[in-house]
Amino acid sequence: RNNLLCSVRMPEQSNDYRVVVFGAGGVGKSSLVLRFVKGTFRESYIPTIEDTYRQVISCNKNICTLQITDTTGSHQFPAMQRLSISKGHAFILVYSVTSRQSLEELRPIWDVIQEMKGADLKSIPVMLVGNKCDEVENREVDTSDGEGEAKRWGCNFMETSAKTNHNVKELFQELLNMEKNRNISLQLDSKKSSRQKLPGSTKIKEKCSVM
Repeated sequence: RNNLLCSVRMPEQSNDYRVVVFGAGGVGKSSLVLRFVKGTFRESYIPTIEDTYRQVISCNKNICTLQITDTTGSHQFPAMQRLSISKGHAFILVYSVTSRQSLEELRPIWDVIQEMKGADLKSIPVMLVGNKCDEVENREVDTSDGEGEAKRWGCNFMETSAKTNHNVKELFQELLNMEKNRNISLQLDSKKSSRQKLPGSTKIKEKCSVM
């Protein structure tokens, strides 16, 4: 019976820490996630419906799984969007600094997150991210505009470039540092300078986590 009770309680005590990535199509959500998880960059744009990536992390001194959900860039799946929000422990809201429209498209998503999380939002890590900061000549959104929007929303802010790998690891590390309820850290500190080792190490860790 005790074993049965433990298995029933497991979903609440899940070892998954779920980060959900939102943003308009083409802002580089998938590129950011792939750069972080696999250390690779994809030039071509392939629309995403929903992909989930896993990375092993340390949580309360135990091994757990960082589950990153890369959502669709369109508004065609509101039910899927709401489900992702309901399950999410942390959120990354991505716009492209080359598109003011992409920043504006995040506002309704932010409204839904506020509505669904309510009072709990105060303890939920949220990061507003201006991606493609390497495209200096095409910039439409100044850094100060992104910072101002984040201040109004009461969330943190960072600019990134998936292409040049600028602030990508730092983004996920900072998001996990914001988690007040758990002691979470990435297990990548020993590999700061070896990008090429990351894809291999990720595969090995995934095998270990399956066991």
